[in-house]
Amino acid sequence: MLLSLKRNRNVSYLLGFLFLLILEIYIANYISDDFIRPYLGDFLVVILLYCFLMLISKTTVVKGLMSVLVFSFCIEFIQLIDITKVLGYQPPRIVMIILGSSFSLWDLLAYTMGILCAGSIEWFFNAKERNAPSKIWES
Repeated sequence: MLLSLKRNRNVSYLLGFLFLLILEIYIANYISDDFIRPYLGDFLVVILLYCFLMLISKTTVVKGLMSVLVFSFCIEFIQLIDITKVLGYQPPRIVMIILGSSFSLWDLLAYTMGILCAGSIEWFFNAKERNAPSKIWES
């Protein structure tokens, strides 16, 4: 059933992306704690990336979800090898904020939970559409 999910309208992905972008910027600038910024931020960022991918591409829901999860895991594993030392180059601060600086299994869990949440939202809207009563117009 998950493999046959229909895409939502692009406006849904646009609104989701804009809302999450504003929320992520707020978290990055104003919240400095041990849960919201590191874990909720990671949870939300994969949903943000998913909305962006679905907005700019014509990929399927499942391919979009899997692509974002694999991308997020790759970024996390790049942190494990400390790419700045390997390359001998210190990227600009914004790049380091995006890439992160330390590997964490908890981040992988947050990414997975975010993708499962995005998939659940897609499934919910698909189920809602399937169960909507048909409109029959009589003349």
